Amino acid sequence: MGSADAAVAAVWRVESARLVAGLARLTGDVGLAEELAQDALVAALEQWPVGGVPPNPAGWLMTTAKRRAIDRHRRDRSFRDKLAVLAGAEDEDPMTAVDDRLDDHIGDDLLRLVFTACHPALAVPARIALVLRAVGGLTTAEIARAYQVPESTVAQRIVRAKRALAGVGFELPLAAEFDARLGSVLEVVYLVFNEGYVATSGPAWARPELCREAMRLGRVVAGLAPAAPEAHGLVALMELQASRLAARVDAAGRPVLLADQDRRRWDRLLIRHGLAALDRAVSLGVPVGPYTVQAAIAACHARAVSVAETNWPEIVSHYDALVAVWPSPVVKLNRAVAVGMASGPAAGLALVDGLVERGVLAGNAQIPAVRGEFLDRLGRREEAAAEFHRAASLTTNEAERSVFLRRA
Repeated sequence: MGSADAAVAAVWRVESARLVAGLARLTGDVGLAEELAQDALVAALEQWPVGGVPPNPAGWLMTTAKRRAIDRHRRDRSFRDKLAVLAGAEDEDPMTAVDDRLDDHIGDDLLRLVFTACHPALAVPARIALVLRAVGGLTTAEIARAYQVPESTVAQRIVRAKRALAGVGFELPLAAEFDARLGSVLEVVYLVFNEGYVATSGPAWARPELCREAMRLGRVVAGLAPAAPEAHGLVALMELQASRLAARVDAAGRPVLLADQDRRRWDRLLIRHGLAALDRAVSLGVPVGPYTVQAAIAACHARAVSVAETNWPEIVSHYDALVAVWPSPVVKLNRAVAVGMASGPAAGLALVDGLVERGVLAGNAQIPAVRGEFLDRLGRREEAAAEFHRAASLTTNEAERSVFLRRA
């Protein structure tokens, strides 16, 4: 890959979500915005190797996409009103930054896109799929693997979501409707962060740029909803988790598990910010939700100087509370891990085996991986090696596979 092609790929990876969000606001159509963004990408691939990478690559992509939008509108008389709005962009300096003319209480194109994708006209699975595609940059296959559903199902959800939004327009919730949509917005921000923290597929253990984008969106949401404890709880959770990102890989980029991490490399500033956000969430005096409880668990790790000094009984207590409000299979598996650390590997293994007997998380790599850890601690090493090999065969993330194979 040449330097210009590499530059196109790098800019697209970082800016594509903002590009689509800005174009969606201008055109009122998420599907059209994606097409225009792709047109701009093709133009960059054709022109940058010849003319060089422009000083402001993101602005170049937006300007090119806007001009394509204007051309489309000129060919369709039914869009003359929108053409008048867009026409000002034609005289814009090609090197200017992405248009940020904001005139509503949201004040952020990406956040607009998230709120629009969380429109009540869409079913929750469609909302999540669309945001992960448009904001998170995940492929249809990656979303399907993350949710363990057929790729065709995810593709249909995205197509239907775009059609539905084209019908209602790229609208923002009124202030009175803000709280009603807040839960869905927090959910998709959380899912984008999770994809960044542990990528579902590909060579990288994590995608830090997604974590950073999710944290940025989360902070904006928390600022817009200062009385919502879960908004602050989610910010706390993301910042406490993100504080470990640098320590989660070694100098060669290979994954480092929590027990082996150099905690001196944890970002103390993010930890302070996360603990402050957690205090804010708890201080609001209403029943805490799953994000705040998870943040409390992350805080236990952040305060401990080592795995041995971690307050595992307190973590188990938090997991008991989390299971009560969010009894997901993953939460139950994580609780089993905590019980194994607090009460011994035999207790943890019994809980995991109970999940296996009920068919929970069948086909998920984490079940054999956790069983392998407990079996190893119990001295049953051949069985442990077999479980790690099985985990390696189930994961679609290459870095995670390498971890399991090393453990085996």
